[in-house]
Amino acid sequence: MSQQRLDLLREALPYIQRFKGKTFVVKLSGKVIEERENLFSIAEELALIHQVGIRVCVVHGGGKQLTELAEQLGVEQTIIDGRRVTDDATLDMAKMIFAGKINTDILAALRQRGVEGVGLSGVDGNIVLAERRPPKEIVNRETGVSEQVDFGHVGDVLEINDRLLRVLLDHEYLPVVSSLGADDEGRVFNINADTIAAEIAVRLQAEKLVVLSDVDGLYLRPGERASKVSRVSAGEIEALIRDGVATGGMIPKLQNVTAILRRGVRSAHIIEGSARNALLSEVFTDEGTGTMIIA
Repeated sequence: MSQQRLDLLREALPYIQRFKGKTFVVKLSGKVIEERENLFSIAEELALIHQVGIRVCVVHGGGKQLTELAEQLGVEQTIIDGRRVTDDATLDMAKMIFAGKINTDILAALRQRGVEGVGLSGVDGNIVLAERRPPKEIVNRETGVSEQVDFGHVGDVLEINDRLLRVLLDHEYLPVVSSLGADDEGRVFNINADTIAAEIAVRLQAEKLVVLSDVDGLYLRPGERASKVSRVSAGEIEALIRDGVATGGMIPKLQNVTAILRRGVRSAHIIEGSARNALLSEVFTDEGTGTMIIA
């Protein structure tokens, strides 16, 4: 075993000791898990984190796979302002893809690494209590005219019931939660997976929320490698938004992150999901790979 590898193990030791018994919530996007090889690589990293005594809860979406299934079945999709309108047929497909295929694929990859994963949707154990999103005024970018848009079976999170998740975590299972929720009438909703992951992290008072996405962190100037931020505080992020440095689609993501840090999550991390060992490097090394946002 090379000296370098042994040094890496030494570097990891204080982190393993610090985080043992703590909870990490890890959000996987559909893009990150669509490649089989990538999924198995991430499962191996999750298994290692789980194995050293860190409590891990995974949350996943699957928008890309939902779009692909819709194409195969010839169900037209309406995306407005980056948000999907979920009609009856799309909700049926979301149940199939999120709570079915993707969830099982993640469990199978974890199983290969000897981890006892448990597949859930936000409907199981009333984990995600949601309400239907009311119609919203959206400005049509082409015409500049604002119009009322009904997003259909899209839900907003009202509260998280963490009882079932805690039972599983206490008994060393690894819960894998898909992005569906329901209301008290039993109506099921398609819900943004980032939101569910953030709310679960707050409810479990997680040490870390780690978002595996298709970008490897936060850039002050999009596409400029040198402008990547490695570590930043919630206060500094608010200043970046105020001074107009953070722009466009980055703003709501950053606002969501700073909000959960204000509510008790210790740190949030944005890392690239397709980079090998990105998760281990972010958690167990001094340098990390993505952007770490601290309260």
